[in-house]
Amino acid sequence: MLLPHETPSERSGALDSVHNYYEKLVIDTLQGILGERFGNNDYTADIACIALNNLPPQYIRHDVDMAFYLSPDERQDMLSQVSKAVDTAINLVDNNDRRYDD
Repeated sequence: MLLPHETPSERSGALDSVHNYYEKLVIDTLQGILGERFGNNDYTADIACIALNNLPPQYIRHDVDMAFYLSPDERQDMLSQVSKAVDTAINLVDNNDRRYDD
């Protein structure tokens, strides 16, 4: 939806930079855990969605902002939360009867 003062080309500016900080952390964690099973497939996407739905949203515009404002303890806490959410999601998906085509 365009705001009254926006043109279509202006719409894809600053708002495109808004994202959930946890997305990259979850994807990086998944890549490390899944190894060769990681990819652009339903299996990985389902795990990512479940993990992200079990983490608090943390919307930002620039990753560097988050890195600058987090203490080392807060960063470690986030990584622990991500690891737990990803492990739980993998177990849930692996124990589901649905079959995944890789």
